[in-house]
Amino acid sequence: MAKSESELRSEISRLVKELYTVRFPSDSFVPGATAIRYAGRIFDEKEMQALVDSSLDFWLTAGRYSEIFESELADRFGLEYAFLVNSGSSANLIAFSALTSPLLPEVKRLHSGDEVISVAAGFPTTLNPIIQHGMVPVFVDVEVGTYNINPEKLKKAIGPKTKAIFLAHTLGNPYNLDVVMELVRKYDLWLIEDCCDALGSTYNGKMVGTFGHIATCSFYPAHHITMGEGGAVLTDDDLLARAIRSIRDWGRDCYCAGGENNTCGKRFSGQYGTLPKGYDHKYVYSHIGYNLKVTDMQAAIGVEQLKKLDDFIKRRKENFSLWMKGFRQWEDIFVLPYAIDGADPAWFAFPVTVKEGGGFSRTELTNFLAQHRIETRNLFGGNLLRQPAYLNIQKRMAGSLEETDRIMNNTFFLGTYPGLTEEKIAYSFKVIQNFLEIKR
Repeated sequence: MAKSESELRSEISRLVKELYTVRFPSDSFVPGATAIRYAGRIFDEKEMQALVDSSLDFWLTAGRYSEIFESELADRFGLEYAFLVNSGSSANLIAFSALTSPLLPEVKRLHSGDEVISVAAGFPTTLNPIIQHGMVPVFVDVEVGTYNINPEKLKKAIGPKTKAIFLAHTLGNPYNLDVVMELVRKYDLWLIEDCCDALGSTYNGKMVGTFGHIATCSFYPAHHITMGEGGAVLTDDDLLARAIRSIRDWGRDCYCAGGENNTCGKRFSGQYGTLPKGYDHKYVYSHIGYNLKVTDMQAAIGVEQLKKLDDFIKRRKENFSLWMKGFRQWEDIFVLPYAIDGADPAWFAFPVTVKEGGGFSRTELTNFLAQHRIETRNLFGGNLLRQPAYLNIQKRMAGSLEETDRIMNNTFFLGTYPGLTEEKIAYSFKVIQNFLEIKR
C-alpha cells in the first residue's frame, strides 16, 4: 500500500533530523586552532526540517511560511504590518522609496533635493537609498562609545529643506530616541529606524523600530536571526504599508498574492492612469517598483529562527558582559562601549576604540588577533565619505566628522553572537594580554 503524503513527509523529516546530527556534530574548541568567528548562523534540526518541508511544497516563491513569518514578526514588534524582502539592504531601499510614494499627500512626499539626516559611520545601505532618489544626505558626527549620532549636533543640523531622518541603531545600541522623536514631532519629519543590527533592542521598554514611521530588519547570517538572505519592512501606517507592498511587488497596484485572482475585487472594473477602463488590475503599476520578495524556503527557516530569538538575545547580552568584564582592566587603553539611559541593547557586537597614545594601532592589534584565529571587523565603512563611491556625492555637512574619522582609524569590534562561548572569550583575552605585553 502506497504511503500517504503525510506519512512520507514525516519520514523525510525524521531522516533530515538524523542527517543533521551526522552533518553538524558538536564542535570542540582547540585554542589557537579553532577559528573564533565574530558572527555565524546558529541553528538545529528544526530549521533544516522546516526548510525541507517548504521545498516539498515546491511553491518556491513567497507562500504559507512567508505569511506565518510576517504575522509573527509584526506581532513581535506590536505593529500592524511586516513585509518580508530578500535582504536588509532591500528593506532600506523599499522603506525610503515608500516616502516618495504618490499615495502620500504632496506636502509630505519626499522629492529630489530634499534633505535627509544620517551619519557616515555605518553601513552604506542606510545611505544609498537617499542618494539613489536624488535627495541630499546631511551628515552629522557620531559619539565614540555609543557609535550613534551626537544628539546635540543633530539638533543643530535641522534645516529648512530637512524632511527625514534615516539612522541605524549602531551595532544594536539604540540612539537617543527622546531627542530624535522630539525633533520628528517639532519639524514634522519622517523617521526610518534601520534595525538591521538591533532586532530585540529596546528603548524605555519599547522595541526599537516602533518609534519611527518605518523600521527595517536584516536576516543575513551575521544578524540576530537568519534565513540566509532576507529582510523585513515594518510599519503601523496603512498608506505606507500599501506603498511598501507595491514597491516590493514590481510596483503593481493590485495586492492579490501570487497565484490568486481578484481578491481585491477590482480586477476588471477600475480606471487607472490613461489605461482603458477595466484594464486588468494585476498589470496596473502605481509605483516604480522591483521584485524583492523572498522564497518560502527562506521564510521557513525564519519561522524557526524567530522561536529562538529570545535565547539568542540573552546569549548576546551575556557575551557582551563577558567582554566588558575582561576589558575593564584596560580602560586606560581602550574606549569601551556603553548604552545611554533607557537603552537596552541586544548587542550585535562588542565595539572597542584604541585610545591615542596607547602605543599601538588598531590594525596592529586586529592583525595579531587574526594570526591567532580571532575574527574582528572594523565598524563597517568607517567614514563612508572617504570611500571611493562617495567622494563626489551631493551632500551637506553639519559640522566636522572628527569622531567619525576617529572610528575609521581606531575602532574595531568583536563578536557577541550565540556561537561564542566563555572558553573562546577567555582565550581571546589571553591573546590580547600577550599582545599588550609585547607592546609595553
